[in-house]
Amino acid sequence: MAELTPSDIQTYFAFLQGGGRQVEAELRRHVVVTQLPAGAFVFWEGDTCAQLAIVLSGTVRVYKVGENGREITLYRIEENESCILTASCILSHVEFPAFAVVEKEVRAALIPAPILHDWMERYDVWREYVFQLMSKRLADVIATVEEIAFRRVDSRIAELLADRAKQQAHIPITHQEIAYELGSAREVVSRILKDFEREGLIALARGSVTVQNRPALLEKAKSP
Repeated sequence: MAELTPSDIQTYFAFLQGGGRQVEAELRRHVVVTQLPAGAFVFWEGDTCAQLAIVLSGTVRVYKVGENGREITLYRIEENESCILTASCILSHVEFPAFAVVEKEVRAALIPAPILHDWMERYDVWREYVFQLMSKRLADVIATVEEIAFRRVDSRIAELLADRAKQQAHIPITHQEIAYELGSAREVVSRILKDFEREGLIALARGSVTVQNRPALLEKAKSP
């Protein structure tokens, strides 16, 4: 564990600037910084939420697992973001209802749950921060539910691949990882990917997909 640096406070806690010196002093006193490697679990389903983490660098994936073992990604937490489910659990005194795992090595600021409760009672800036966090992430989760319920799997796969191909055409990803991401079955994903390959949209290799026609994928992504 380490302390917040002046740069951390200026970059990631700028929203506290209107709260006065006391707010910053308490931030320095109570918040610690931790690092977690890729693959480490931040929360298991059913865990008690003892602290709220604000990600300073890296990526955390939050997902659910169905009774059939199928995974669905709810959202990711990246730099300067936090987790709506953790905030909700802390405020409601309930257990964490999903899994949270580190995808890219994470450096995060940890706020103990009792301290967060206290700050929200005493400081407007903290209340506003948590409510804005919950509002934004709730919209993300609703969008995910709508996609699963109302959009075809081939459209969602096309959108995922087109989005990942913004930076480079070669995407290191397995059929199972795509299935986890979208909450689908691996067999369904494999069939659709092979269809895309036959159409000349992508090239498949072990552990990767290479996008060959991104505009056509974007068109497929528009299908309802």
